[in-house]
Amino acid sequence: MQTLPEIDGERHRGSASDPAWWRNAVGYEVYIRSFLDTNGDGVGDLAGVSAKLGYLADLGVDAVWLTPFFPSPGYDHGYDVADYLDVDPQFGTLADIDALIAEAHGLGLKIFVDVVPNHTSSHHRWFQAAITDVNSPYRDYYLFRPAGADGGPPNNWVSHFGGPAWTLDPAGTGQYYCHLFLPEQPDLNWANPAVLDEFAAILRFWCERGADGFRIDVAHALMKHPEFRDNPLVQPVEPGMHPTDVFMSFDHQYDLHQIETVDVFRKWRSVVAPYGAVLLGEMDTRDTERYGAFVGNRDALDLGFVLKIGLTEWNPKRQIDDLVEYLEAANGGAAWEVSNHDQARAVSRFGGGEVGLRRTLALTSLMVGLDGMTFIYQGEELGLPDAVVTGATLDPMSGRNGGGWGRDVARGGMPWDDSLHNGFSTATTTWLQTEDLPRHLTVEFQVNQPGSTWSRYRDLIRLRKRLRDAFQEPMRLAAREDAVLVVERGPLVVVANFGEQPYRYATSADVTVEFESVRDGAVVDAGTVVVQPEATVILLRGS
Repeated sequence: MQTLPEIDGERHRGSASDPAWWRNAVGYEVYIRSFLDTNGDGVGDLAGVSAKLGYLADLGVDAVWLTPFFPSPGYDHGYDVADYLDVDPQFGTLADIDALIAEAHGLGLKIFVDVVPNHTSSHHRWFQAAITDVNSPYRDYYLFRPAGADGGPPNNWVSHFGGPAWTLDPAGTGQYYCHLFLPEQPDLNWANPAVLDEFAAILRFWCERGADGFRIDVAHALMKHPEFRDNPLVQPVEPGMHPTDVFMSFDHQYDLHQIETVDVFRKWRSVVAPYGAVLLGEMDTRDTERYGAFVGNRDALDLGFVLKIGLTEWNPKRQIDDLVEYLEAANGGAAWEVSNHDQARAVSRFGGGEVGLRRTLALTSLMVGLDGMTFIYQGEELGLPDAVVTGATLDPMSGRNGGGWGRDVARGGMPWDDSLHNGFSTATTTWLQTEDLPRHLTVEFQVNQPGSTWSRYRDLIRLRKRLRDAFQEPMRLAAREDAVLVVERGPLVVVANFGEQPYRYATSADVTVEFESVRDGAVVDAGTVVVQPEATVILLRGS
């Protein structure tokens, strides 16, 4: 039997109003432009989110993560920010976000603002000043470097979206500026204290407006190695490779995962602590020791996403191994998810149809039983598969590289009903053109429908509140096999069987089945609980 690291009870046990309200909470990601369009322009907006906050409260979630709503030219659909202190007119106004936050708080919901600190838009006034006047103090807000010996880029770093991570300075100096994403997304120089001061002011601005936390985009990339060395190549880069495969061909020792980034977040903690706001990092950090440095000591990030699991296809042993490894590193600070706006939806990744849905629910149910915070991506509670895109490719990762897999499949409109565009918009054409979904996958059909996917997610999410004290108990691993994980938390037992055969869990105490990820997922008989294949059950033991 393996005991997981226990978490500081004083710091992390309290009520929903204390600094650790997020422990064992459930969050919901809203991809704003695809959630609900209220003005008929084909793009979702803040008013649309406000209109559906009651839906999210009924589902039982604790917090809502809003994707960026700042002014942006839209080269990366809002993750290229031109002004961190305002709202893009296509989404609404500052008054709209103020109203949304107030309404959410009235319903008991927390709001996470998605802040993008690794880079700005090339339209941001800081970058425009940097390329207009090479003597401007804003020049050092960015990473300008001399050309390499051959006159080309300073090193071999590559962009996530294809090509070098360097573009020639428009000012004509012969230098290059760094961008780990698009050329229109120049990376900030986090070694410059002025940048830290700017973001301290940004965080305070949103805390003053009521933000309860910040989802930090690309949190593992802020600091770069000061010598800007070449990254080691781990596999040959072949012509025609997808940008993601090219990026993964390097060991990112010098452009990502720098330990100095932890110091940035320690300083951020001092900024947001007076407001009780939470720092949640998007961190694709595969080195769990480094991941633990970001979240495990409780002095930098409160939470860090475990993205690795959300990138994979169905692989029970690997998923269980990853879950346990990150659990041990996180010290309660893991943020779990199976899907988000950047990846194919889990239902499609895990086999599609009923098979994919069954596996998605089994894995999500296990995550809800673990320590940390679990996030649901919009439409996941309906069992949505990948969208079928019928119009142009809009994701720059694929659109700029001649096609191939892209993120558009995760960004189709939310299906509210079976009207035009599934009720997402009344516009003739929406920002992303996709096939409408069948009625049985809509909110209108599933809400309060016994046995629906929505009802199962609602029951799972509400279980954490109903059994709050049990979910606060320390965890231990009662069993671990290639396709099985059993976690005990006081009287609570979570049995996840991802295998192809039934699993028998023996118990000396009387148990009640509190949740099953599938109908008839468990049979209790004479001290044994038989858990069906690819199912997770949550049990409560008697005295």
